[in-house]
Amino acid sequence: MTASDCLFCRIAAGDVPADVVHDGERLLAFRDINPQAPVHLLVIPKEHVASLGDAEDEVGALLGEILLLARDLALAEGIAEAGFRTVVNTGRDAGQSVDHLHLHLLGGRSLGWPPG
Repeated sequence: MTASDCLFCRIAAGDVPADVVHDGERLLAFRDINPQAPVHLLVIPKEHVASLGDAEDEVGALLGEILLLARDLALAEGIAEAGFRTVVNTGRDAGQSVDHLHLHLLGGRSLGWPPG
């Protein structure tokens, strides 16, 4: 898959509009267009990584940055104290609908367990 074929690469490039809440050197975060909670953000690397299953060891630091940004965004969105969930779906059976690594940050309501 090329960047021109990938929806999230196109969002990262500014070619597709999104409600961006963070635009950093290596990461982008934006509001999900089909939110499953009052706060539902997606955190993506700007470089294309198809999924967590496809991630090479060299992107280990980037994976950590994604989690730390999710923490910071939870604080900024006011959901850190009550609690929030981070989800990385990997593969079709897990519900990954865009072949670009992304973390869902969910909060703002009580989240049931198991998730589905």
